[in-house]
Amino acid sequence: MLSMLKLLTLSTLLSSALFAATTNKEVEDFLEKSFKNNPNITSLEVKVVERNALDDMSGWEALIVSIDATLKAQPAPKQIKQKMIWFTDGIHLTKELVNIKTGENLADSVSPAFKETQYKKENLICGNANAKHKVAIFSDPLCPFCRSFVPGAIEHMKNFPELYALYYYHFPLESLHPASIELTKAAIAATLQGKKDVVLELYKIEINANERDVNKILAVFNTAMKTNVKPSDLTSKIVMEQYEYDMKLAEELMVQGTPTLFYDGKMDKTKKQYLKAN
Repeated sequence: MLSMLKLLTLSTLLSSALFAATTNKEVEDFLEKSFKNNPNITSLEVKVVERNALDDMSGWEALIVSIDATLKAQPAPKQIKQKMIWFTDGIHLTKELVNIKTGENLADSVSPAFKETQYKKENLICGNANAKHKVAIFSDPLCPFCRSFVPGAIEHMKNFPELYALYYYHFPLESLHPASIELTKAAIAATLQGKKDVVLELYKIEINANERDVNKILAVFNTAMKTNVKPSDLTSKIVMEQYEYDMKLAEELMVQGTPTLFYDGKMDKTKKQYLKAN
């Protein structure tokens, strides 16, 4: 889906050019007109959903734009829903904004803000909900980087319940670690059944990341967790609702990889801000 939309962008826009733009509606109208030049698009809706000032560039804002398009395709039309990042100084609009001294693409530092309503009690794994700082982690339990980082981050924040409210969101990467899908659902089911510290223990499970047999995955999970999660539990309504909520939220927040951290509502690319909290 990402590559398809990038292809559309390249075929309809000159991303390095600058265009006159001021209001949200002007941006939306301009982008809709540009994309509609592609004859393969049969329907299109463009909406600016968020504007964020750039800290290091006075007068410039990052625009988070949602694209909802239908493409001609065989055997059936293809629906594309995605968010893109554009930049404006109130007069110009550009797709690319690069720091020529560092080579940094500023789009890499932009993400939607984490809203208060998105901190769900079901995702709170430690700390007081009214703690001074809110930290959200999106992670895949079989991601090597996650396994080396997430347990330590959790253990650290567990020691300061009035300082951190830590929320955990499951974001298994099926293309890289197929087993993480059912492992994640098993973790949700075990938590709902009353098992404590499931997320932390999840990172200790050793399993072939390419395993797809649900029964084999559950056998390993139940042995490690001392639980009795059944295949039917993984497809229960309440488990699927939690799983789908986490995955949808990751999409809304433009989470691309794991682990991804949000610190007090903003994506933390360094993954170290929580260590400086006081």
